[in-house]
Amino acid sequence: MPGPIPIILALLAGFGLGMLFFGGLWLTVRALPKSSYPAVLMLASFWGRTGLVVAGFTLAIGRRWQNALVCLLGFLIARLLLARWIPGRKTTNGSAV
Repeated sequence: MPGPIPIILALLAGFGLGMLFFGGLWLTVRALPKSSYPAVLMLASFWGRTGLVVAGFTLAIGRRWQNALVCLLGFLIARLLLARWIPGRKTTNGSAV
């Protein structure tokens, strides 16, 4: 079983990759209405973000399934935190979308 340092590094790597992926998604969604070619922007952003995250996961995991789980946990924590930090739109009845 790996020591605590590789596990902590995998968690931080997953968190950073999650911030990159979901932060980039948020920026893309905000830029779509102003884009001349929204489909190209959406696809380029998706493939770019996905490629970076797959490469980052591959490096962070290091052939250990424990690191893969912890890295995924960090990725999901980043998603939860960004969902709370980024303000949502308000609908007419006052609930967030």
